[in-house]
Amino acid sequence: MNTRALSITGLVVALVLLFAVNILSNTVFTAARIDLTENRLFTLSQGTRNILGALEEPITIRLYLSERLARNLPAVNSYATRIKGLLGEYERASNGMIEVRIIDPEPFSEEEDRAVGFGLSGVPLEGGNETLYMGLVGTNSVDDEDIIPFLSTSRESFIEYDITRMVYNLSSPELPVIGLLSSLPINGLGPHAALRGMTLPPWVVMDQVEKLFEVQTIEADAAEIPPEVDVLLLVHPKGLADTTLYAIDQFVLGGGRVLVFIDPHSESDQAPQQSMAMLPQTRSSELGRLFAAWGLESEPGKVVGDLQLAARVRMQRDQKIVTLEYPIWINTVPDFFDNDDTITAELGNITFASAGYLQPLENATTTFRPLIRTSENAALFEANRLLDPSADPQELLRDYAPVGHAMALAARIEGPVKSAFPDGPPPVEATGAGSKDAGEADAGKTPRQHLAESKQDINIIAVADTDVLADRFWVQVQEFLGSRIAIPSAANGAFLVNALDNLVGSNDLISVRNRGSFIRPFQRVNAIRQDAELEFRQKEEELIKRLEQTEQRLLELEKAKQGGENLILSPEQQKELVRFRQEKLVIRKDLRDVRRNLRRDIENLDARLKFINIALVPILIGVGGLAAGLWRIHRRKPRASAPAH
Repeated sequence: MNTRALSITGLVVALVLLFAVNILSNTVFTAARIDLTENRLFTLSQGTRNILGALEEPITIRLYLSERLARNLPAVNSYATRIKGLLGEYERASNGMIEVRIIDPEPFSEEEDRAVGFGLSGVPLEGGNETLYMGLVGTNSVDDEDIIPFLSTSRESFIEYDITRMVYNLSSPELPVIGLLSSLPINGLGPHAALRGMTLPPWVVMDQVEKLFEVQTIEADAAEIPPEVDVLLLVHPKGLADTTLYAIDQFVLGGGRVLVFIDPHSESDQAPQQSMAMLPQTRSSELGRLFAAWGLESEPGKVVGDLQLAARVRMQRDQKIVTLEYPIWINTVPDFFDNDDTITAELGNITFASAGYLQPLENATTTFRPLIRTSENAALFEANRLLDPSADPQELLRDYAPVGHAMALAARIEGPVKSAFPDGPPPVEATGAGSKDAGEADAGKTPRQHLAESKQDINIIAVADTDVLADRFWVQVQEFLGSRIAIPSAANGAFLVNALDNLVGSNDLISVRNRGSFIRPFQRVNAIRQDAELEFRQKEEELIKRLEQTEQRLLELEKAKQGGENLILSPEQQKELVRFRQEKLVIRKDLRDVRRNLRRDIENLDARLKFINIALVPILIGVGGLAAGLWRIHRRKPRASAPAH
């Protein structure tokens, strides 16, 4: 009786504890979470948390999701569930500054009209009668908007970056300022064009940049970079004075970002006509002193060629038009990009022309991460060979000697650095009669404090080519009704915009990591399936080949038999005809068996996995519980049979 009472009491206590733990967890530990995923998919990066913690005005994020349609698409539904979970983490980490709303835009509803009005993209489903929406709309307190038209699974690795960038843009709605310092006519009027009294339209890349950023021109002899500049865009920086180099150095040390395009041989750097053409001209540019301080180098006078990625060009040879590979025009493809970086992920091909290469310095304090690289079959050529317009491209092919390793065409550089001017600012050079007035003007200014080292990790992107920006290498421009229509053939423009867009963000935004994939395929299962398919496909191909040969031989014999009334097959031919017909039937049966066995093996594998996941674990638990019960009964028996004293 006492044992029974104790059992009932224990059961009641267990139930009370169960309810108490649930109530306690729902009231005290509502924000407690443990992320057990391999890549910590539901844990926000520290950069994201810093941005959320610095929010000063409320932001509303609306997820437009066609719930009913998503439920019928398992992959979409799974991705949508994870996005909702991630948005919940943003809401919890923002201290009430972010409100997440989930809206289901039913067909022909006001919600669907609002989704379309915001610019979200709907995906028509099979049949075309219904449209799936899965996009984000962010707004701030002054009704600024930022959208992600459709949350594609192709960008699932960058979903945190995309959402954090939206939040960052809404918290800093002013257009970022790009400072442009270029010796090429990238923005229209260049010095050579002005001398000839010509006007040139801006390159197409600048049309794209000016739609997203405010562009401010920086003169080549600038003594300082304006403080409002967020990113300094250097294009073909030739012969910069020490005062300008010092200004760039201090801009970087003070937290400014730089996107620089240098070139050992810029095909877009055309020499002026008439008398100036007699002067020696250089088409190269470099930032050796600054690069050394930033932990990288380029090799002046060396041009990279790559036969594996060479563009095919047409040229006249012996009064004929021939097509051949031109190794110094490199058409890079995504296999040679850093697909974990938001700048180069999901880009198409990018074309380079007579580019140089970049490499890290030994003992550098910065990290050097290639964004775009050549193949391992790349070679190096002297840039001087390209100055002769009559040079034969086939000479490059004859002299092609691979270096045996990949070379970086573009790279990201991050980390702490020291000034390239350890002794302070360089002396101001007198350049003419106006220097006295300039000196008097400078004397009235309060000198800036010299920065000997970076305040924080620098963020620089370097590219060893300037022609990558030129229209003729990536876009065709057509005039239509007074407007320029750009038809891109490569992703050069998108690369520039992505790089600027990345650099204008804060260090926290740049640090937001690639989240990895939400999709976790059964890799071992897929490998087994692929091995089985390969084995059976080989047998299938052999049988199909034998069947085709047999049918061909049968066709020949049938034609011979029907070729004329007087043609009679010999006994040997008749036997061969019968044998081929029988062999055809056998081969067809073997072919059916092979295909059936392939399906059976895959189905058996699936059945075993289902058994292991669904039935085996409960069976093992049940067997374990039964064994424990039998063991307890076995222990009680000796105690019960013991004589009482």
